[in-house]
Formats: sequence, C-alpha cells, structure tokens
Amino acid sequence: MNDHLRAVVLLSGGLDSTTTLAIARAEGYEVHALTFRYGQRHAVEVAAAQRIAAYFGVTRHVIVPIDLRVLGGSALTSDAAVPKDRSPEAMAHGIPITYVPARNTIFLSFALAFAEVLDTGHIFLGVNVLDYSGYPDCRPEYIAAFERMANLATKAGVEGRQRLTIHTPLIQMTKAQIIARGQALGVDYSLTSSCYDPAPDGAACGRCDSCLLRLKGFAEAGVRDPIHYAAPPAPG
Repeated sequence: MNDHLRAVVLLSGGLDSTTTLAIARAEGYEVHALTFRYGQRHAVEVAAAQRIAAYFGVTRHVIVPIDLRVLGGSALTSDAAVPKDRSPEAMAHGIPITYVPARNTIFLSFALAFAEVLDTGHIFLGVNVLDYSGYPDCRPEYIAAFERMANLATKAGVEGRQRLTIHTPLIQMTKAQIIARGQALGVDYSLTSSCYDPAPDGAACGRCDSCLLRLKGFAEAGVRDPIHYAAPPAPG
C-alpha cells in the first residue's frame, strides 16, 4: 500500500458505505473513516461502523457528534413515522420524509476538512442513483458541483497543493451489483446495518425503504441477507 495515498471514506455502517470502503482499500488507499452520530433514530449504525472499521483495520476512524435533531425536518431526526411497505414505484417518485436536509453537504464538508488536514485530495462516498430513495444529494450533478466548490474552498486548493476528487464508485450500480462487488472484496455484510427504524435490539424492520431495497438487492444477487430481521422477510 502506498502510504501517501490516503483517502477519507464516509462510513455510515450501511451496505453501500461498507462496500465503498472495501473498494478504496482494494485500490490501495490508506483509509481514514469518518462516521457521524447526528441524532439519527437508527444510531445502531454507528456501532456497525465501528465493527466495520475494526474488521478492515482502517488507519483511523473518527466519529463526529453533531445534533441534527435540533433542526428536525426528517423522520430520521424526529419522532415522525418512517414510511413502511412502499412499492418500488412509490419509492421512485418524490423525495421521502427520511431525507435529512442537506445531510450529504454537511458530511462532505467535514470530509473536506479532514482531507485537508490529512493532505489528501481523495474522498470516497457510497451514493447511488439506481436502487435508492430519490435523495437529491446522491445525484452525479450534485457530486460534481460540490467537488467544484470544494476546490475553491480550502487553503490547499487555493495554493494549488491539492485538487479534491470525490470518488463515487457505486453511483451507477444496482444493489445486486454492489453486493456482488462487496462479496468479491471479502465484505462481511452481517456487520452492516441499513434499517431506518430498527428494533431496540438492533434487528432490522424489513419494511422501511432501506430494508426493502437491501432485501431486493440480496434477492437479485441470489444471496441470503445475513443480518437479523425483527420478522422474517417476505420471500423475494
């Protein structure tokens, strides 16, 4: 591994960010993982991120506490109900209440600062625009715009010492393709947590958008999902 090839990897503890971390590591990057405890109702994902960081032996794992519950505006940062049992057609239209206002902009801003401190121009983010819930801050045009802004916003960028690249290796992949890629890289998906509304013991609900997209991906990949569900998932 090239010690000078460092990367900040945004690690939520979910399937996509874990696969992204595995890809960064396979490409020879020294991984510095960044996780947020932002007041999310599914805070079990932070523990999942810790397990994953340990599993991959990342160089450093930083957990940043920020409280987005003070702003609200999302079912993930308030007591609003998480949508359940939505059809693929329903998920494909509109932006659901699980959207957290400006979340990726907030997270990428922290990642940008971390990258500048590490003297690296590489950030990895596990966004996807195929099997996803329609979040506006997962789109290629958003990533390109943030990258342009980022290269104007730092001392390293202005001085010409660093040009930031936001790597989004999953952006045009289906969930099934992501899972297959992760398995080829040795990802243990039993360590991950994707559910928006888990039970107190961490069991996934199997009914929120994130669970349904995950289950669909495993079914299409012909692989059993290894995590625990509160109720047995419906046959795919």
